[in-house]
Parts: sequence; structure tokens; C-alpha cells
Amino acid sequence: MPLEVRNAGYRYGKGAWVFQNISMEVQQGEVVGLWGPSGCGKTSLGRILAGYVEPLAGQVLLDEKPLPKTGACPAQLVFQHPEKAVNPRWRMRRVLKEAMIEDQELLDDLGIQMNWLDRRPGELSGGELQRFCVARALGTATRYVIADEMTTMLDAITQAQIWHTVMNIARQRNLGMLIISHDRQLLDRLCDRIVQMPTIAYGV
Repeated sequence: MPLEVRNAGYRYGKGAWVFQNISMEVQQGEVVGLWGPSGCGKTSLGRILAGYVEPLAGQVLLDEKPLPKTGACPAQLVFQHPEKAVNPRWRMRRVLKEAMIEDQELLDDLGIQMNWLDRRPGELSGGELQRFCVARALGTATRYVIADEMTTMLDAITQAQIWHTVMNIARQRNLGMLIISHDRQLLDRLCDRIVQMPTIAYGV
């Protein structure tokens, strides 16, 4: 059964709608791209699908049921800016432990070095920190990964390594993936199909 959003609408405060009446779904084992320029509402839709915010209209369903309110969410979001996604006071070992990530093979595949585990986020580069955020999103309860421009800030070699690892794990575990990007070439290369944000998303 899919992860889906039905007739969703969202806006900030009483401002103009960022988007309205958006419906889309991602099946397990499917890689879907969400494409559109910056500011069109892609990130807001990704946050809604991962349960970070509630849509102001419509609903999000997993297996025809609302997302769980407690425990690890089956839909995990990886942000563009990893430094905003982790507690700056925690050492990275604790960040992984909170998400119950104990898969040494996963850490090795993502290029996470053991001496990084005792560092805090501010002591890591953006690429190093993003590897931890990707690992954290790939816990055993995860069924869907929502990647919001997750490698945009990284160098080409790091981007390629992270995507190679994530796509392999997605195939092995039959995960559904929603890849959010303004980079159409990236989506063409990775995705089974691509959804374009509708024109209302551009402030109409």
C-alpha cells in the first residue's frame, strides 16, 4: 500500500496558499521525483508527507491510515541542510543511538568513520554530517525515504557515493523513495517517474 497525500493544501499563517488540491502517491519499491523551481512548495509537501507538519487541507495516508503519532515514523525525511536536523550538543554516537541505528555495514557503505562518532555536529563537515542524517533515516522501521535536495550542498564525489548507497539500500529493502529536487537531470537519472508541482504552487 502506498504513502499518499490527498487533496493537500498548505500556507503559512494567513498568507497566500503555497499549494492546493495536490494528490500524489509513492509505492514501496518505487522511486518518484518531485520537480519544480525553488519556492514552489516542494519542501513543504515533503515535510507534510513525513509527518513534520499537518496539511491545512487534505490528508496523508500510509496503508489507508494516518501516519503514526508515536514511535519511529515509517516515512523519513532527509533535509538539504543537515546542521539544522541534529541536536548541536549531542555527539554523533547519540544521534545514531536515538534512531536505533546499529548497522555497521550501513555506516561503512556511507563512508562514516568510527572516529566521527565521538564528535559533535559542529566538528564535522557538511558532507560528513549529511552521511549521518542519511544513516539515521534508514532505520529498520523506515519504509519510505523523502530526500529533499539532500546532496545539493555536497561535492560531486560525495553526492555520487551517497546516492549509490541509498539507491542500493532502497532496492534491497523495497523502500519507496521521493526525491525532491530542482535538478531535472538528477531526477531523470534516478527516478521511475517524475511529478511536477502544479502551477498554483508558484504563487498563483
